[in-house]
Amino acid sequence: MAGTPRVLRAMNDRAALDLLLEHGTLSRTRIGKLTGLSKPTASQLLARLEAAGLVLATGTSEGRPGPNAQLYALNPAAAHAAGLDVTPERIRAAVADITGRTVGTYEVPTPGRRADRPVVRQVTDALDGAVKAAGLTRDDIHRLVIGTPGAFDPNTGRLRYASHLPGWHSPTLLGELAAALPMPVEYENDVNLVAVAEQRLGAARDHEDFVLLWNQEGLGAALVLGGRLHRGWTGGAGEVGFLPVPGTPLVRQVTKAGSGGYQELAGSQTLPALAREAGLTDLPTGSHAEAAAALLASAARHPDDERHQRLLRAYATRLATGLASLVSVLDPELVVLSGTSLTCGGEPLRALVQAELAELAAARPRLVVGDVTEHPVLRGALESALATTRDEVFDTSR
Repeated sequence: MAGTPRVLRAMNDRAALDLLLEHGTLSRTRIGKLTGLSKPTASQLLARLEAAGLVLATGTSEGRPGPNAQLYALNPAAAHAAGLDVTPERIRAAVADITGRTVGTYEVPTPGRRADRPVVRQVTDALDGAVKAAGLTRDDIHRLVIGTPGAFDPNTGRLRYASHLPGWHSPTLLGELAAALPMPVEYENDVNLVAVAEQRLGAARDHEDFVLLWNQEGLGAALVLGGRLHRGWTGGAGEVGFLPVPGTPLVRQVTKAGSGGYQELAGSQTLPALAREAGLTDLPTGSHAEAAAALLASAARHPDDERHQRLLRAYATRLATGLASLVSVLDPELVVLSGTSLTCGGEPLRALVQAELAELAAARPRLVVGDVTEHPVLRGALESALATTRDEVFDTSR
């Protein structure tokens, strides 16, 4: 068949590049064994990838019988990708090389409704700061992924489900950003990006059907079905804060209210009241998310204190009430608990939610606490940008 040798070479190239991405460095012999290629074919492959700037010779192996073997690694400078994590208070940006190593970060505060600093300027300032910290220019960035609360409706191009994000609702915003940025830009819901990070690097690795429940400044979920994010018709799949649940008054006109039943029942803002009901009096200060995280971390550290355990049990019941609806509809293999208002409760909270869910739902997914706790939205944005970048850069058939 015409073109077959070229296609086979490209497939072998990609297999070798993926192995180098996974292992870091490999010898020609090891690459040959892992791919099933002969030594001459592996040598030709590595020479081809080295000439294309995708692979570097990094040194030789030592400490083994026989002559030292030449080692090869991905060329970190082969491509770079960037990610942005947008909240009402700040935009955090990062740049990663093709291996996934973060090489530059920057943060731009965005408090209040600053008309003197439009969204496009905020985005470019954040990106330029990270690019400069990496010693690069904008033109060096292959792709950018921007994570925001809510989601851009693919039918209208307007941001929905995030009325609290000032300046991001203009119908011309995506066009303005496209004109200002030289690289392809993708937009993704922030909780979806946390799920990407957990699927690539954390608790959901090797899982193709899972739900990620996020609770920090707001309550939300990400749905991964058949290995792919399920976004819904308008990008609103997973906006479970609006979910009507028992235990709270029925919230109407939820988009105007900016909240719904599950948010009112189990959002971070409920923890101080639950703590007082449990008999705790020395309550932490700070934002809702900060106070909730501190209360849950304290409860996890005091397994013998009945007041702390009452708090954990009450909160676990509230969390399981909404989760029961999700797992009854989706029947996922796994539920990942993420966001500081869940991860700070650790194993004690997870075990209580698991037990409560077993009482409330017929499905029996396994619950785990998320592993990616350092800037998970930003990490997910980088992983998403890098996945597409690698597909394009590693394709040697073009």
